[in-house]
Amino acid sequence: MPELIIIFVIALIIFGPRKLPELGRSLGKSLAEFKKASNELKSTLEEEIRLEETRSSLEASKAAAATATSVPVPHADEPVQARTIDHSA
Repeated sequence: MPELIIIFVIALIIFGPRKLPELGRSLGKSLAEFKKASNELKSTLEEEIRLEETRSSLEASKAAAATATSVPVPHADEPVQARTIDHSA
């Protein structure tokens, strides 16, 4: 609290009583714009994270569906049947 009083007194001496309210308003507007911009950035980042999580879960579900419908691979000890290709056509 004492630091704020010292800063206020110095600002009053430097800018004078006429300019001080105008400086306060412009500082308030600047802080409000900064807060608005930071909130927009935060919401944009949260939305991007949410979209990335949705994409990764979709890819994971696609991979799970692909492995569930894939052709079974024979084990190493099982005999593999040879397939013949008809080239007469």
